[in-house]
Amino acid sequence: MPHSYVNNLLHVVFSTRERKPTIPAALSAELWAVLAGIGRNHRLTVIKIGGMADHVHILFALPADVTLAHAVQVFKANSSRWMRERVPKFAWQEGYAAFSVSASGVAAVKKYIENQPEHHKRRSFEEEFVALLKKCGVAYDPKFVFG
Repeated sequence: MPHSYVNNLLHVVFSTRERKPTIPAALSAELWAVLAGIGRNHRLTVIKIGGMADHVHILFALPADVTLAHAVQVFKANSSRWMRERVPKFAWQEGYAAFSVSASGVAAVKKYIENQPEHHKRRSFEEEFVALLKKCGVAYDPKFVFG
């Protein structure tokens, strides 16, 4: 078979350094657009981006020849460079969480990302993150989950 056919859909979540609210509301829409552009420039098809002042969610398609770690590094490195031009001490936290998404689950994940402001009226990022890990069956040590 001469071609590879994949549909690697991923929901990736990562936070700002020490989960501090360093993404100003006035910059968030522009940051989401920058992240989408980074995706386009690196063949990472972005489906939805959103988040809050202390974290970001990206739903994207990962090509067959790109590793997840490389994709996340590309998003984080390029966006942090852009952010530091606007918020000098900006940085992303080390690490990330990634969850596979079925084609039938895309609409639900898109809605989840779109509703971040409403969602975080009831739950902190830390609570959300642990809930996602549990829901997706990801093993973690509570002592080390937040570094």
